[in-house]
Amino acid sequence: MSNQNFVLTLSCNNRPGIVSAVSTFLFASGQNILDAQQYDDTETGKFFMRVVFNTVGGSSDLATLRGGFTAIAAPFDMTWQLRDSASRHRVMLMVSKSTHCLADLLYRWRYTDLPMIPTAIVSNHPRESYEGIEFGDIPFHYFPVSRETKMEQEGQIWRLVQETKTDLVVLARYMQVLSDDLAGKLSGRCINIHHSFLPGFKGAKPYHQAHERGVKLIGATAHYVTGDLDEGPIIEQDVERISHRDSPDMLVRKGADIERQVLARGLRYHLEDRVILNGRKTVVFKD
Repeated sequence: MSNQNFVLTLSCNNRPGIVSAVSTFLFASGQNILDAQQYDDTETGKFFMRVVFNTVGGSSDLATLRGGFTAIAAPFDMTWQLRDSASRHRVMLMVSKSTHCLADLLYRWRYTDLPMIPTAIVSNHPRESYEGIEFGDIPFHYFPVSRETKMEQEGQIWRLVQETKTDLVVLARYMQVLSDDLAGKLSGRCINIHHSFLPGFKGAKPYHQAHERGVKLIGATAHYVTGDLDEGPIIEQDVERISHRDSPDMLVRKGADIERQVLARGLRYHLEDRVILNGRKTVVFKD
């Protein structure tokens, strides 16, 4: 067996013969299925599939496999992608003042938990704001923003995305709302993290607001960015129980821990091609 693994993901309207067509193509192409997951959404009539496979006795050319699968996908009108799992997504990290998510992602990347290539770190605050974080060779870009300069600043961000051939943008507590134009350009390839108090506790100091209301659960949500603020398709969520003994500062600390974990998991699912968009929702094939 080859050590070269491929990942195929697809979605289409459900009908008989999809699994048979995919598996027959892989068999005829000399491939061995290592893992296969599928989901039939009976509400929408959509079918979703993720297959990991490798080559029997040798290696395969990715372009040849893609060309061959095009003929399989066409009759089913599939939305699909086929990728060599060894290739890494190019990821831009954006941050404002809160650094807990950025520091965590960099740590996990350095210790191979996140298979990605960081293309840039972008902030609306100067480099001196992050003296305790080691960026290494990752380029840092300071793009200040105000209400008057927002469109110009977002133009800088978009040009950088194009110049660095960035596949995915991660808002690691980047506390600026993206315009509908930039959110549209990054549709399906921009992940955000926020606390799960919305819409109940909007604005400044949400954990303090939650403390005043005596909430018993706090949480975080990782989702794709859309033009609707914090309402994009959800990738991952988690919660933690709290009590009257927790001060606002304790809620902030516990909330930061949840945000780190949820963002890292959501990002890893995307990097491993485990997430498929399903309208306003997602299908996530977890390991």
